[in-house]
Amino acid sequence: MSAAAEQVVQTKEKKPFHFLKWAKGRKGQQTIIIVAFMFIPLLLLFTFTYFPFAEMFKFSFYKMKYIGPRKFVGLDNYIQVFKRDDCFGALKLSLYYIGGAMVQLAIALYLATILSFKVKGGSIFKGFMFFPYLISGIAIGFIFKFFYTRGFVFDTVLQWCGFELENLPYWLKDQRINNISLVATSVWRYFGQNMVLFIGAIMSVDAELYEAAELDGANKFQQFRYIILPSIKTIVTLNVILSITGSLSAFDPPYVITKGGNGTGTYFVIMNEIAHVSQKVGLASAMAVVLLIIIFIATILQKLFFKYAMRDAEDENTGAGLRREKKLERYRNRRKGAA
Repeated sequence: MSAAAEQVVQTKEKKPFHFLKWAKGRKGQQTIIIVAFMFIPLLLLFTFTYFPFAEMFKFSFYKMKYIGPRKFVGLDNYIQVFKRDDCFGALKLSLYYIGGAMVQLAIALYLATILSFKVKGGSIFKGFMFFPYLISGIAIGFIFKFFYTRGFVFDTVLQWCGFELENLPYWLKDQRINNISLVATSVWRYFGQNMVLFIGAIMSVDAELYEAAELDGANKFQQFRYIILPSIKTIVTLNVILSITGSLSAFDPPYVITKGGNGTGTYFVIMNEIAHVSQKVGLASAMAVVLLIIIFIATILQKLFFKYAMRDAEDENTGAGLRREKKLERYRNRRKGAA
């Protein structure tokens, strides 16, 4: 190759980049639009999520208050989290909320199954049951604070039913029952959300499957077990994960109703008190990091459980699905023949 030819090739390879020309091109415009739409959300995400988390993680290694000097203590704050009964021990109360979450899911699934079909006044019932989820958690806390107060709404209703006031417990002071009362508040508030998710999943099931199952003599429970439940297992898994992770970070009911007193202080309530009352920012930051790790581990374990423990059920459902398809095909053929 001659020197002139090499010079031409090098000139082509070192062609200068023209931003305006690139920006007017189709690829350039697509890139600019993507960056423009992503810039503000990413800026907000880093400003209000990732940066504060990084600062919180850094604070967890210091003994500090909001104002004043800091002292590096290494892992001492994390050791204190596991040693102090009012810190890690408060997670025991999460078992109440996890149990309540399972009851909440069972009620939501039962009502969703009923309301997914033609029921007189079904839309009104759906609205009433979903309405508590739209109310602020603080407002619900004040409502139930008066609801459970001695001699007020709940006690009055029980007296109408024949119970004596002297024989009724103190719903918010008696440590044998006060956590159950608070869990009932959470169940009342959140089961409407789970119900709506279940209804959306159930209504996506092909209606002809129910008709084919009825022709084969299947009752309502069998339809639920072999048609509805396998079809909505993804939503069931999602609701279980959200409910359990939410139970680990329960805050509104115990904080607003009892201020965490009489043995009702959940992990989140204790963390809030340590951070804002005692101003032990480093210890509270360590508690937050530990809670985040626990929620992450719980989520992974739940996903593994639903992936492996239900593998046999999935294989069975696959075979059942093939049988349902055959039944559905026979049902369609019957309808065509009748037409």
